[in-house]
Amino acid sequence: MGKLGKIAIVGAGAVGSYYGARLAQAGEDVTFLLRSDYDHVKEHGLEVQSVAGDFHLENVQCERDSAAIGPVDLVIVAWKTTANSCAEKVIAPLIGENTAILTLQNGLANCEFLAGLFGGERIMAGLCFVCINRLESGVISHTASGLIRIGEYGRPVTPRLELINEVFNGANFPCEMVDVLEKAQWMKLVWNIPFNGLAIAEGGVDTDVLLNELKLEHKVRALMGEVVQCAAALGHEIPNSFIDRQIKITYPMGKYKPSSMIDFVDGKPIEVESIWEIPVHKAKALGVPVPEMEELLGRIQQRIAERDAC
Repeated sequence: MGKLGKIAIVGAGAVGSYYGARLAQAGEDVTFLLRSDYDHVKEHGLEVQSVAGDFHLENVQCERDSAAIGPVDLVIVAWKTTANSCAEKVIAPLIGENTAILTLQNGLANCEFLAGLFGGERIMAGLCFVCINRLESGVISHTASGLIRIGEYGRPVTPRLELINEVFNGANFPCEMVDVLEKAQWMKLVWNIPFNGLAIAEGGVDTDVLLNELKLEHKVRALMGEVVQCAAALGHEIPNSFIDRQIKITYPMGKYKPSSMIDFVDGKPIEVESIWEIPVHKAKALGVPVPEMEELLGRIQQRIAERDAC
């Protein structure tokens, strides 16, 4: 198996820490860019509690400043899209002549944003289908799935994507390559828009409450249907069976807390633009009616305004 060279994890929260730790465990040269967790992880390492096998990563390579890391071969961007305003300052010191950038961020327009800063030829994206939470400093809980679908921005599969796919699959998490990244992004939104959104709109609740207490499966399905219609208008057919599967796999998650809900409850910024606003704007531009998505966006914005007014 090939190696990916030097890897920098930018945004070492739940997603970045989990996948970065898996890669380091598999022998890849991984450095984490850390802020608040730096002292703890430097001293105690990273603990991963995972359905795919628990492990403790000792002697973690980490830095507080990207300039201390320097140019790398692969930058994995895993921070929330609300931090994108820092991208140029933070990522620029990591860029060398042949550096590639893989964004694992939610929503739409992240590739376009990064391409505008660093050039489209560097950019790839990964869509993470996984249940992960950060329990405390240096402790990550992985309770379900773990699949990443990766694709090139504006290009079909390339040799570098094939290498990343090979390495990721060898690091104890499943990975699949996609020829059309845009379709994969809308497929991820089929779950994210309803479950992340309703978890906020209902006041900060988990998926079990949404499905079993509030009985909102019909609302979830209506939202998913609108996302599928948007994808179809762009030429990407997503079968109705995909909606059925998303519902089916969510019931066994139990009291899973979507990341946006956690941010809402913790008083942190929410990825409203990338997950809800941009898809709604695209739907309007395509002439696709999305009344459920528009209503949900309004409820999310109202909940955030009420929270921030306190």
